[in-house]
Amino acid sequence: MPKLAHRSRLMLGASLIVLGGSAVAQAQTVTLPEITVTAPSPIQPLLLPAEAQAGGEAGTPVNRSFSSVTVLTAAEIIRDGGRTLGDQLAEQPGITNSGFAPGAADRPVIRGLDNFRIRIQENGIGSQDVSDLGEDHGVPIDPLAAQKIEVIRGPATLRYGSQAIGGVVSVDNNRIPSVLIAPGFRVKTRSAVSSVDRGIENSALIDARAGQFVVHGDIYHRNADDYRIPGGTQFNSFVRSNGQAIGGSYFLPDNRGFIGLSLSHFTSLYGIPGADASTTRTRIDLEQTKLAGKGEFRVEGGFIDTIRFWAGGSVYKHREEGLNASAAFETGAVFKNRELEGRVEAQLVPFDLRIGRLTSAFGLQFGRQEIGTEGEAGGLLPPAKTNSAAIYNFNELQLLPGTRLQAAGRAEYVSVKGTATNFPSDYLPTFTLIDGIDPDTGDTVQTAVPDDLASAKRRRRFLPVSASLGLLQDLPLGFVASLTASYIQRAPKASELFSRGPHDAPGTFEIGDPSLKKETAKTIELGLRRSAGPWRFDASLYATRYEGFIYRRLTGARCDDDFASCGTGEELAQVVYTQRNATFLGGELKTQYDLFEIGPHVFGIEGQYDIVRAKFSGDENVPRIPPQRLGGGFYWRGGDAWSARVTLLHAFAQRRIAPEETTTAGYNLLNAELSYKVKLKDGPLGPIELTAGVKGTNLLNETIRNAVSFRKDDVVAPGRGVRAFLSAKF
Repeated sequence: MPKLAHRSRLMLGASLIVLGGSAVAQAQTVTLPEITVTAPSPIQPLLLPAEAQAGGEAGTPVNRSFSSVTVLTAAEIIRDGGRTLGDQLAEQPGITNSGFAPGAADRPVIRGLDNFRIRIQENGIGSQDVSDLGEDHGVPIDPLAAQKIEVIRGPATLRYGSQAIGGVVSVDNNRIPSVLIAPGFRVKTRSAVSSVDRGIENSALIDARAGQFVVHGDIYHRNADDYRIPGGTQFNSFVRSNGQAIGGSYFLPDNRGFIGLSLSHFTSLYGIPGADASTTRTRIDLEQTKLAGKGEFRVEGGFIDTIRFWAGGSVYKHREEGLNASAAFETGAVFKNRELEGRVEAQLVPFDLRIGRLTSAFGLQFGRQEIGTEGEAGGLLPPAKTNSAAIYNFNELQLLPGTRLQAAGRAEYVSVKGTATNFPSDYLPTFTLIDGIDPDTGDTVQTAVPDDLASAKRRRRFLPVSASLGLLQDLPLGFVASLTASYIQRAPKASELFSRGPHDAPGTFEIGDPSLKKETAKTIELGLRRSAGPWRFDASLYATRYEGFIYRRLTGARCDDDFASCGTGEELAQVVYTQRNATFLGGELKTQYDLFEIGPHVFGIEGQYDIVRAKFSGDENVPRIPPQRLGGGFYWRGGDAWSARVTLLHAFAQRRIAPEETTTAGYNLLNAELSYKVKLKDGPLGPIELTAGVKGTNLLNETIRNAVSFRKDDVVAPGRGVRAFLSAKF
């Protein structure tokens, strides 16, 4: 039987299951092509010109990374067809989605952590939006233009700052080319239609080289109606998105580096589903323009090997609109964000010590954000400014051919300036009785007037300090083990400190705490992975102790549009930013096993499992934690042309809930896909090929409620659907 290469989705996550049993004999060893991950560490190998011409990229093989990493390749992104990053990643071990407005506002949730603890970035620069401020806010990054998605957990998040304490979702769309391709141009197109929402999506990506210049352009469009659910339709769940970008890089002669820029624009109009959607028809009209730069310079001589930089700034705005008394749309709130970010790294020349070979890298990072709200929600977050600066260092020591150590540290300065409001300790209004005269009777009457809340400008300064240690060890039979320990601190965000009003789209009245302290996470993680042979898997176990974990606590009170209504209102659920110590325990597993081969055909089975248990001190559950999930399936690879998968993912019922939360029932998610790739001929920049396929989702038409969603009682995930897709490279 011929030797087959299999390119699979690699998950570095955690093993709570041991797979056993006898294996069908294999005629030879199946080896996975190396998948590289470029985001976790500033220490990267040099990409030689010959590798660049072949389409390679600098990076660390994912099975050699100290951090837990999930990698989705372009082919997997096309087949999966997620409308958002959360949707794209939702079925990966250890990752789910916020599910507030599926297909529109749907951020990834990593190991039960979301919003301010998860950094989303594009080509090394943060998404620079307000999606972490509210679950109803979308991320202005569309998978239609993505070439690769990496999800990084663990100590590698030190590279990006305290707001990445829970993980990093890194999207690469090649808008700033980093590889000097062969002369000429290359076009990639993606198209798909879906039945569950009558959706249509199209994108085109172009890369071209002339001399030492490489130019990239992309354009995409997504149009989906309200999606169907078991027994009906999820009203007001439509989405209309568009994006355009252009970028280019100049490559220095003799492979000494490059420098590039990109300009991108994103717009989206989408509905907010829920119990009140039929009357309010709340929708969000979002727009962002971003300018970004990136470069790499290789230094000849001296102690510095390579210098890299990233820089970017954006202008973001979205309007929250709804029907007024005249049944016309009017703007109730406007959210604005202006943000700048920059990072520069210097990788030093490796140095031979007596005990091994040491490679170091140093980095500097700065950021500035101006955020605020206007209109009806102007009281939610008055204008606030955040400035940050940091220095960090990564070191890798090669002790033996199969043993590596890593040590990293980060020191950060964060200044947050905003308007602090003093609320009563029970977060309920107080009233003063005022004497007055009844105009009809002339009698003396008393009227209860709400007391004013005292507000004042305030600046908070924080000095988060973080560090990590890691060990990577080669084991017999192709196994690689990792052990990491990290101490990471996070500074509170402006909205956690200074929020003070209604947020109609998610249906909350949010109250910040200007006295919040730094949040500290102490984590130990053990990983074990194997990327060659008929049995391949990635697994890890982790335990994290949080000191001062910041979360939104439901008080049980209901409010209307002002604080005076809290306790007697009906429209909005009151939530208060609160700190408590918490412990997170969990793990993930992703595995595949090739059962047998018949000619060029390989048949196999796969499995996955993830779990997270999170409790506060005192044994109270942390709110909105995803349930444990167990899944498996079958796959078939017919050479390089055909591929098919059938998977079943079971989510258990979530009854470990916090006060004021509701439980969610378990469900079974059955998916199936079939795709065919045909190579037409070889071209100067790679093969000219077509890929076509079909994927069925939620084939059992299960009623799926997302345990981490604030609107899990109102919003159901899409029902049974079929998606047909076609992509081309020429």
